[in-house]
Amino acid sequence: MVRKEEVTMMENMRGGTGMTEIRRFLTEEELMGHADLFCRLVVHPHSSIGFHRHEHNAETFFVMKGTGVFIDDDGSRTEIHPGDVCTIAVGQCHGVENNSDENLEMTALILKEKVE
Repeated sequence: MVRKEEVTMMENMRGGTGMTEIRRFLTEEELMGHADLFCRLVVHPHSSIGFHRHEHNAETFFVMKGTGVFIDDDGSRTEIHPGDVCTIAVGQCHGVENNSDENLEMTALILKEKVE
């Protein structure tokens, strides 16, 4: 099967500012209960994803295009570039800022917490 990404526009995502596109690669059914999200995130210029906690899942970003700032669980801020991988463990917080004039594009995978 071949199809297009499913696109959702989010304003002020997770309490952030501006606009972020969520471009889902797989539907909830296709994730088969293993993950909450597998997508391309496009954080528009001068927009952000607000600082938030991952209670029962972990997230990984792979930066594909643009630059931004990753805000880690301890509040530290790190500039991110294409090829960078950002990881958020279960229970940790994070946020992302795009202070540039270009889109920040990342692949995002949110895996569910392992239940024994």
